[in-house]
Amino acid sequence: MTALAHLLRNLDPNSSQPLYQQLQRALREAIELRLLGPDDALPSERQLAADLQVSRITVRKAIEGLAEEGLLSRRQGAGNFVNTRIEKNFAKLTSFSEDMRARGREPRSEWLKRAEGTVTPEEAMKLALSPGTLVYRFNRLRYADDAPMSIEYATIVASALPSIDVVDTSLYEALERAGQRPVRALQRLRALLLDEEQAKLLDAEVGDAGLLVERLGYLRDGRAIELSQSIYRGDTYDFVAELNAGG
Repeated sequence: MTALAHLLRNLDPNSSQPLYQQLQRALREAIELRLLGPDDALPSERQLAADLQVSRITVRKAIEGLAEEGLLSRRQGAGNFVNTRIEKNFAKLTSFSEDMRARGREPRSEWLKRAEGTVTPEEAMKLALSPGTLVYRFNRLRYADDAPMSIEYATIVASALPSIDVVDTSLYEALERAGQRPVRALQRLRALLLDEEQAKLLDAEVGDAGLLVERLGYLRDGRAIELSQSIYRGDTYDFVAELNAGG
């Protein structure tokens, strides 16, 4: 039995967790472990249902959930495939590292700048800080495996971290260890054309389409703790959000 087959067949009908959620977890783990790689096709829903001895409704519900997360894409007449483009849920507050690991990609960073200083007037206004407040600035080129994905400029209120050196791969993991991870954020998305410096860092062409995301992150007590701007290659990222009609 292959590692993938073993992983998928490890479903427990007596568990309190619904079967479709168990299957979702198994497929997500298969992607993280690279048992399923980018653009790999899943077995058909009929085949999965027969192999796992579950209903097609269970399989369909599991796949629909992973498609909503952006891990799978459904191609009319062809089946279900592991996504090659990164689909980022714009309504979910997750870090770059978490997003990449969930897709079976290895996140890493190249430091462009790591420095401490005092807030600029614009930062002070957006973060509601007094002039002279100490902040840390983390500017990084973010990679998924060996592919450059985004340029990130983050300003963090210095009191949120023990020191500037505690940030390694994931800024949010460092904030979580310090008990200062944002629990909500305001995000703004706009299109741009990559300039010469941005294109060089992202291995793209000058004038290629890019996406700029500005995030203002807040703690549970309402204090703003994070101001960041991230520039993404437009040909690798899709931002999605679920919308509901207001009452």
